[in-house]
Amino acid sequence: MALKSAVELRIADIIYSNGGTATLSQIASCINDSLTSPDITTLARIMRLLVRRKIFTIHPSSNSGDPLYDLTHSSRWLLHDSEQTLAPMKAHGCEIWDLASRNLDFNKLFNDSMACTSKFVTNAILSGYKQGFNSIGSLVDVGGGTRGLITEIVKVYPQIKGVNFDLPHVISTAPAYNGVSHIDGDMFHAIPNTDAIIMKVLT
Repeated sequence: MALKSAVELRIADIIYSNGGTATLSQIASCINDSLTSPDITTLARIMRLLVRRKIFTIHPSSNSGDPLYDLTHSSRWLLHDSEQTLAPMKAHGCEIWDLASRNLDFNKLFNDSMACTSKFVTNAILSGYKQGFNSIGSLVDVGGGTRGLITEIVKVYPQIKGVNFDLPHVISTAPAYNGVSHIDGDMFHAIPNTDAIIMKVLT
């Protein structure tokens, strides 16, 4: 969600337009959001997470003022006017999934961001659906990414045979885990046959 917020708030564009670096207050002052005014504390948390994920970098200013945020190779994918951009979810006239299949750097960035979001969803599912998995023998995570959700479910419910199902370029980078099999394909054509199906996000 932090990455999604960065795209929607055009944080990378703000830093780029400011000469390549910007303080937190400069970023906040340039955010043009008619629905909500930027909360500096929330913005600081978003930037701290994105720095940790190496989407942006931070360093002291030369005049001992507020720290400055910089773009990285990864955050340049978020520039709205760039030829290669994540921002509008399309680039070079193709869908985001097609771009990920063609560009290894973008594929890794996208998969890592989805895995980060998946951690929050996984905790909510396991804590709120405690008895739901007891009667399931096999489960497929459709659009499972690099296997985060299905792996955690199988850890807690080892009787489940987990299937991580996603597009070929995603499955090719998914690490192995005991009890989880990786199957590539297109959910609009066919889905592996299991007792139950789980999907984290429907848009």
